[in-house]
Amino acid sequence: MKRIALLIICLVLGSRIMMAQDKKVQLKPKLVVGIVVDQMRFDYLYRYYDQYSENGFKRLMKEGMNFTYAQYNYIPTYTGPGHTSIYTGSTPYFHGIISNDWYDKTLKKTVYCTSDSTHQTIGAENASGQMSPDRLLASTIGDELRMSDNGLSRVFSVSIKDRAAILPGGHMANAAYWYDGKSGNFITSSYYTKTLPGWVSQFNSRKEPSKLMSNGWPLSLPESDYTTSMPDKGAGEVDVFKEGTTTFPHSFEKLDAATRLELIRTTPFGNDLLAGFVTELIKNEKPGQGQYTDMLAVSFSSTDYVGHAFGPNSVEVMDTYVRLDKQIALLLQTLDNSVGKGNYLLFLTADHAVKPNAAYLKENHLPTGNLDSKVVADSLKTYCSRHFGFGDIIETVEDNQIYLNHTILENKKLDLHVLNTVLISYLRNSFPQMNMISSKEDFNSKMPTRSMNTFALNGFNPYRSGDLVFDLTIGYLTGGYYAGTSHGTAFDYDTHVPLIFYGWNIKAGESNTEVYVEDIAPTISSLIHIQEPNGTIGIPLIKAGK
Repeated sequence: MKRIALLIICLVLGSRIMMAQDKKVQLKPKLVVGIVVDQMRFDYLYRYYDQYSENGFKRLMKEGMNFTYAQYNYIPTYTGPGHTSIYTGSTPYFHGIISNDWYDKTLKKTVYCTSDSTHQTIGAENASGQMSPDRLLASTIGDELRMSDNGLSRVFSVSIKDRAAILPGGHMANAAYWYDGKSGNFITSSYYTKTLPGWVSQFNSRKEPSKLMSNGWPLSLPESDYTTSMPDKGAGEVDVFKEGTTTFPHSFEKLDAATRLELIRTTPFGNDLLAGFVTELIKNEKPGQGQYTDMLAVSFSSTDYVGHAFGPNSVEVMDTYVRLDKQIALLLQTLDNSVGKGNYLLFLTADHAVKPNAAYLKENHLPTGNLDSKVVADSLKTYCSRHFGFGDIIETVEDNQIYLNHTILENKKLDLHVLNTVLISYLRNSFPQMNMISSKEDFNSKMPTRSMNTFALNGFNPYRSGDLVFDLTIGYLTGGYYAGTSHGTAFDYDTHVPLIFYGWNIKAGESNTEVYVEDIAPTISSLIHIQEPNGTIGIPLIKAGK
């Protein structure tokens, strides 16, 4: 009898211990998934809604928490700063990624946000992998996740673009992979590893880019379904594939093999390629299938390339999103199968949106235009030569930033305050396209805020930014980047993006409260009970357990 009683006690205690362990496991999801769709405007969720399947964007919208008025609150709205702000919960003022490229005042040259010549390419015989997150000044969600359990969690980040893989991964990512258009391979940097994993090499050996580009690009739906984006061959579209036209179906016949490898980015097949790679990563690395919470950051880049070339009102953009919807559905199904529905916490957003192309706006009698940085620089130098007797005090003008030569300023004993006042007055009178002009001097005693009232300050970094910063009026862009359209401004067509949280501990709902991309990182951190990234200025949008 005593043995039986002892056995019963052991069974009861054992079951309670197991229940306690199960309860502990449930404190966190098995996997955090971040999906960034490059250049996705918020209205794409609804403009193409009738053409989406039930299992992609619609599934996220219906079963997730949809914030319909998510905004960027800084300039410039570009890929590098956008991805960084999403994963750091901060703005360029703190995380330091002020643009995709910027002028380095110490090196006296333009630098790329993730370039790093101290590391080597892994996976190809070129310099495309000489990259690292070294210029990132803040921690990311992934960094904080790995620090929370002494590196036992794993973080993977993938994209077609290098910066869209490297910056979300942060400093401590286990791996970051991106596409190299020269070799047609997914590659990485020696910052992360000395050799590619076998599964990556095997994926590359399949030559998927060549296969995906072996035929043309036909519409994926009947032509009658594209009425919201018709007519085809719209104003301002670029003949990317050298066809002599921009109408469907698109042909790649005039492109040689090497060019096809590069231009897969500017087709929906770039997203297909990335989705296939992510599927292999999940199959081989098994994120979310261990004891600790892992993270997977995925950025779909082809939407950005297509958008730049054809514009947001094009049939090409619509078809790209209809096809991407299928890839989102497949990714969700893969996660359901590998991790389990309800066991992963996912968010979907964009790194910026986009302005309609100038030709389209002009055709429809809306204000538009471009202002070339070189025009601004030449004008300022001419003015300074006339006003001060020398023009080389203007070192360079880049990304709406004006850099002064402080060596000359000191040698000539010019008063910085007076100089700023004179230059701002000249710019204001000479360039009506400029909407706002501020100086570094204006920002010295101010701090960025979680609001849309300090766009220029939020995007300004005290060490890396120029001496003067300007923004352009509605419909205008700094010229010289893309023949089609671009982004970078403080207006809603560039700042309003989708934001949906889905999965673990997320109840279905919708809110039109104004929120910011900086709120994503603290929301995820709060839900999984880790320290938020160290530069965070956002706030949690969803309470843990709600």
